[in-house]
Amino acid sequence: MRVHEPVTPEDFQNYYRLRWEILRRPWNQAEGSEKDNAEETSFHAMITDDETGECLAVGRLQKNSGSEGQVRFFAVKTEKQGKGLGKMLMSFLEQKAKQLGIETVILQARENAVPFYLASGYTIREKTFLLFDEIQHYLMEKKI
Repeated sequence: MRVHEPVTPEDFQNYYRLRWEILRRPWNQAEGSEKDNAEETSFHAMITDDETGECLAVGRLQKNSGSEGQVRFFAVKTEKQGKGLGKMLMSFLEQKAKQLGIETVILQARENAVPFYLASGYTIREKTFLLFDEIQHYLMEKKI
């Protein structure tokens, strides 16, 4: 397995497909809803299986200000969760954040993912919004 930036059109197709499958499809959201207007200015990362080329995890880092970055659209293929891929991907994104001069990383964690982010060194800043009228989110942050 390797963590890398998506480069080819096929990479990006697989990257966005996994984002949609994990973060949007279960709530009957249309394909395309997994993208926003910051795609072109953000740093994208993915984990692929070396043998099959299958996309296993994805995440995006955007710079919000000089010293603050935000991880968004973080997803690990369901059957691969709990195997260290999320930790590997988060470490990769945090290293990129440091290279960009980011000192604090924030994110909006779904309630079921809060334990993962707590174990990764993030703290809860506040309870925030309810996505699709059912997924509670929490604003979390980490000084890196």
